[in-house]
Amino acid sequence: MPLDDFIFGKVLGKGSFGSVVIVTRKQDNKQYAMKRVNIINLSEKEILCSLNEIRILYSLNHPNIIGYKEAFFDIKTKTLNIVMEYAEEGDLHKKIRSNLKKRLNFR
Repeated sequence: MPLDDFIFGKVLGKGSFGSVVIVTRKQDNKQYAMKRVNIINLSEKEILCSLNEIRILYSLNHPNIIGYKEAFFDIKTKTLNIVMEYAEEGDLHKKIRSNLKKRLNFR
């Protein structure tokens, strides 16, 4: 699936190897989180770790784990792109901080 199939939104986070961006897939008009890993400067071990991450995400299926949708390599940008469900309420760390601040328990 090429990058042209997505509309890019805001950046959710950046790291030393890439970023996570909100995207909307044109095909179904749904929002997803896309992890974009620039593999140009990665070692062979780091590339293998990225591929292993895809295998692990693909194998997981649980309502409390963000779901994997697809992955593809974009030759033009030299990025490995991993498309996952988008959690509108943020990540677990954000939810824990919010609940602590409001003195709420998880249900």
